[in-house]
Amino acid sequence: VVIITAGLPRKPGMSRMDLIGVNAGIVRGVAENIAKHSPNAVLIVVSNPLDEMTALAQIATKFPYQRVMGQAGMLDTARFTHFVAEKLNVPVASVKTLTLGSHGETMVPIPSRCTVDGAALSTKLSDSEIQELVTRTRNGGAEVVALLKTGSAYYAPSAAAARMAKAVIQDSGEVMPVCAWVDGQYSISGVYLGVEAQIGRGGISKVIESDLTASELAELKVAAEAVRAKQADVKDL
Repeated sequence: VVIITAGLPRKPGMSRMDLIGVNAGIVRGVAENIAKHSPNAVLIVVSNPLDEMTALAQIATKFPYQRVMGQAGMLDTARFTHFVAEKLNVPVASVKTLTLGSHGETMVPIPSRCTVDGAALSTKLSDSEIQELVTRTRNGGAEVVALLKTGSAYYAPSAAAARMAKAVIQDSGEVMPVCAWVDGQYSISGVYLGVEAQIGRGGISKVIESDLTASELAELKVAAEAVRAKQADVKDL
């Protein structure tokens, strides 16, 4: 397993996309050397902008799609979980959430899959309160950057990447939200996107189609098209 974290971090006032020009060159160089020195590795990308850098790493290594994935969904899901628990003043362990889509403006937190002690989130909060948590989740990275002032998040992303690596090394078959190559699921094809996937020794063994509401699915398709356009541009960087 090789984990790519190389690249400039975000600073206050920056979006993840502000990093694309510099980090594309860094990630491409690292990925080409990984292909040379560790051609059978499973690759986990953490560098931002995440979806674009994951696509670029696959292009640069020419690895099979299932052996290249990005860490984002677990981090965004953890933030959604924390915000719900904080809002309701309940233990984090009692909250289950899911976040799909991009690791950026078109992130898609999935309220319909959120439960608190087994009960639907919609039984605990109003629609407007849930939307506030969705918005806060989308802006969670910027919130951390603003608080740190000198860089971006590192502890939670590290923990998430370690869990992904553990799933590969132990061939656990654990299902988790990651940035994976989508090829037909949700009627979306040809793009790296945040989805649930089963992880094992060979990388991604299966992309899982989650049960979504019509509006959540529509948001996921919007995210796919936004990411697709940016991933097409990154090939030339």
